[in-house]
Amino acid sequence: MEFEIRLSGPVEVEAEGRRGDIGSTKTRLAFAALAWDASRTVGMDTLIHRIWDEDPPFKAREALHAHVSRIRKALRVAGGSAPAVVSSTNAYVMRVDPDRVDLRRYTSCVDQARSLKDSRDDAGALRLLDDAAGLWRGEPLAGITGSWAARLRATVAESGLAAAMLRADILMRAGRFADAVPVLLPLVDEHPVDEALTEQLAIALYGSSRTAEATRLLQRTRQRVVRDIGLDAGRRLRGVHQGILSGTPAAALLDNQNQNQNQNQNQPQPQSQSQSHDRNQHHGKGPGPEPGTSPTGPPPTGPPPPGPRVPDNVPRDIPWVGRHDELRRLTAALCEGGGTSAAVVTVEAIDGMGGVGKTAMAVHLAHRLRDRFPDGRLFLHLGGHASDRDPLPAARALAELLRLIGVPPKELPQGLDELVSLWRTTVRDRRMIVILDDAADTGQVSPLLPGDSPTAVVVTSRRRLPGLPGVRPVSLDVLPRDDAVLLFERRVDGRCVTRRAEVEEIVLRCGHLPLAIEIVASRLLSRPSWSTSDLLDQLSAGSAQLPELRDGERTLRHVFDQSCRALTPDQRLVFRRMGLHFGVEFGSHAVAALAGLPVEETDRILEELLSQHLISEPSPHRFTMHDLLREYARSLFNHDALEPEGEFRKAVRQLVDHYVQVADHADRLAYPFRSRIPRDAEAAPTTTGRLPLPEISDAHAAERWLMTEGANLLDTLDWIRQNGTESQLASVVHVLAGFLDMEGHLVAAEPLLRRAVAHWQSVGDSAARARALLDLSAVHAHSGAYEEGIAAAREALDIARTLKDGELESEAIHQLSIRLWQTGRYALVRSLQQHSLSYLLQTEKTLHVARARNLLGIAHLHLGQNKEAIECFLAALAGFTAEGDDRGKYRTLNNMAELYRKNGDPEAAERSYREAIELSAGMGSRGDHATLQMNLANVLTTLDRPDEALVLFDGALPVLRAVGDRQGEGIALNGIGRANRIAGRGEQALPQHVAALAVLREIHAEGEVVDVLYDLARVELDTGRVAQAVAHLEESLSISRRLGARAEEERASRELGRLRRRA
Repeated sequence: MEFEIRLSGPVEVEAEGRRGDIGSTKTRLAFAALAWDASRTVGMDTLIHRIWDEDPPFKAREALHAHVSRIRKALRVAGGSAPAVVSSTNAYVMRVDPDRVDLRRYTSCVDQARSLKDSRDDAGALRLLDDAAGLWRGEPLAGITGSWAARLRATVAESGLAAAMLRADILMRAGRFADAVPVLLPLVDEHPVDEALTEQLAIALYGSSRTAEATRLLQRTRQRVVRDIGLDAGRRLRGVHQGILSGTPAAALLDNQNQNQNQNQNQPQPQSQSQSHDRNQHHGKGPGPEPGTSPTGPPPTGPPPPGPRVPDNVPRDIPWVGRHDELRRLTAALCEGGGTSAAVVTVEAIDGMGGVGKTAMAVHLAHRLRDRFPDGRLFLHLGGHASDRDPLPAARALAELLRLIGVPPKELPQGLDELVSLWRTTVRDRRMIVILDDAADTGQVSPLLPGDSPTAVVVTSRRRLPGLPGVRPVSLDVLPRDDAVLLFERRVDGRCVTRRAEVEEIVLRCGHLPLAIEIVASRLLSRPSWSTSDLLDQLSAGSAQLPELRDGERTLRHVFDQSCRALTPDQRLVFRRMGLHFGVEFGSHAVAALAGLPVEETDRILEELLSQHLISEPSPHRFTMHDLLREYARSLFNHDALEPEGEFRKAVRQLVDHYVQVADHADRLAYPFRSRIPRDAEAAPTTTGRLPLPEISDAHAAERWLMTEGANLLDTLDWIRQNGTESQLASVVHVLAGFLDMEGHLVAAEPLLRRAVAHWQSVGDSAARARALLDLSAVHAHSGAYEEGIAAAREALDIARTLKDGELESEAIHQLSIRLWQTGRYALVRSLQQHSLSYLLQTEKTLHVARARNLLGIAHLHLGQNKEAIECFLAALAGFTAEGDDRGKYRTLNNMAELYRKNGDPEAAERSYREAIELSAGMGSRGDHATLQMNLANVLTTLDRPDEALVLFDGALPVLRAVGDRQGEGIALNGIGRANRIAGRGEQALPQHVAALAVLREIHAEGEVVDVLYDLARVELDTGRVAQAVAHLEESLSISRRLGARAEEERASRELGRLRRRA
């Protein structure tokens, strides 16, 4: 093939005879996760789970975006007819023929061979098995760990086992028993208690005239099964053993074995009920019993026992899975109230989205508490979301309840008030439990509540019922993964081939929604020849899940339709438009932009959608939708005549414009120093002036908004990358550059910023290109690529000087100076900042002046000019304070603390760091806050408080790594080493210093390398490694002299002199 994806052995690609590397372990894992589902849409949540299991990074979606970017780059480099990785709403798909993925082709060959063998085409089956064997290059995903990788290996291993057994069966049916033995023998060694394998090998040995070996194998296996499992071997294995002992021909034994397998596959299986679906999906089409009827269990097999009739029409109970906390809470509440003699009615409400298992929970409770309520158990379906009729009126509901407890129809009054009175009088002294299922609203339920009575009432509804007196609602969510898997497995009850990895994927595609799981399990049971692999293939065949969530007369869409019919036109509009949002979580202003409605009206509608469980609110004022409801909402654009054609794209464009417009405003407040590109008409929002904008009045609010909406801003950028022009992309990536840099989205930012630089060059806009270069320089530096950052800043400076743009030149000098400081070129930084400051002092830009003074102070500090440094810092602090710039203040305080520390005043340094941390808590990036914590930890180490320091280091280091701050990572590792040395743990300190040195050498952070070499030498001295210590001190001295770092030079020289005197 021209292009092949290899998952067997190491993950790699081969194009035109050349092998290509995909990248890091996680990138290879992400690539494998997409390739395994070649041409199938894979949700982002699924991918995140596959890559990081239960421990995703803080910003998992952004990390996933980064890995996909690397994959796309690797595929472009590979050349050939490389596949494309295409993104859609919350999902990706690798567009490639699955047969170009070796393991997909491998399992396909095995499946096809099985079909050919069943069709008696043994020669064709063997050819396919040979093809599969030729694809095998070793352990799948070699070198990659993780639960998904392990499950995939297990899945492929099962296919391999099936292929071997299939080959052996074909060979034996052809009379080639001896050829089958070497195929089966290693597998039996690997699976010693697999009875099916043992049976085949025993028949092969027997057919090869190796009867003694066959009988020994069978005896050994039976003994091992008893020892390891505690049961005797199965009937078939015992039958093979008996057949061999009685001299039955091998061919006859093989035929008997195949017949037994076919009988087991075709044997009818008893049906079982699932425990977690709504009552309105339990009996086919209808939403529940018609008024005047009652669902019942199996008919009694004998006459009823003597005594008074106890009403009981609650549906039969079902095996239960999960929901332990909710059950405990409801059980305790019902026992506390209705289960006593107290004449106080207990009302409990169970609410949740359609299909989440509310009815099943109520029914299970009623069975569980049977003895607590000896006077009866009633079930009444109120039809709140019925598709074919209106909700049951209160009067008819009361008449039905009274009929169920034995009141003759002729004695029922006609008026509602009289019915309420009769109901309450009749149940006043009865301890019953009453289930009012699928309530429409509070008005329907209130008349049905008993008055003063020990009766307990459980109400289920798709909407919250806050108006019920004394109600204690329990809201059900979807099932956790393990419970969802258990529900599926209990539903299929061992009646088909299931694989744990595939079941996990199936329930994930069902969104862990009980009704969806029930439907797909029932669908699997209706196809006896299917395995979970076949079901998963069916669910994965297209980008949509809803059409596949059906079995016979039940569909999940029908359940969602019932909920949607209860909405007003505006509520339906908002719900439908929310399905278009490309993010997972969003605020009301974004929804208002999508819907084209005022924010106040949108807030009211969102409140109603919340009450009906069509959306959820995971944190205050942040909303999300279940994946299946999101798909359903999107699908309404194809079914709803109220939406004119073209509204889909228009709504998404309004959403994109909203995020870009607010981000531009927030960026100007959060990062006021940036030199900005004017936004051209093409890149400007198409709906300016009509978008509802949130209140963002200062830098604190701006940073909070940027951090909260971070994932959506990345999705916005991705949407523009796929749907916008190069000009729009270049403009918007510039708007977001400060956020991308400060929040550590470096991998996502770099390729887009390179495209922006190239675009501005292609259209001849030098000023815009220079500003894009400055954005790129900052991203380079944050990821430790300092030389690239210096080159970009120098190029921007040259352009600014050519254009004679003083503002741009000043910003270019500032960015270049930061890069030079990061690489230890302090004298050059001092010179550049003095030049820049002379220009800025002629302007009225107080903040820019303060920023230049702060950076000049840093240069003085590293050059040992402490008096000049403190003067610069104090002036900078005054400027930032006057302008109310807290970020500038905490950064200057951080530098002042460093000066105090170097001056031998760690107590003053601690105070300054703590003041800086307090200021940064309300704003600032995660990286800034982690840097301040790290610096304070270093001071605490100096103050001989290493354990306090280690706590801070442990909190800072993961954040620094997450935001891609390699320099901060190296400093933190060195600090951890220093704290361990102070605590007397030299051997634990040594690897930390070595790791720090490797990181800082890699990024050429010479100033920090000097410190690490000194600290490493001290640990080596403490642990007796004198020669290594001397070498590292000498290197520290040499670099210090080259950088002009006087304090560090004196420190290394002093330590070397002490060592030489001691020698």
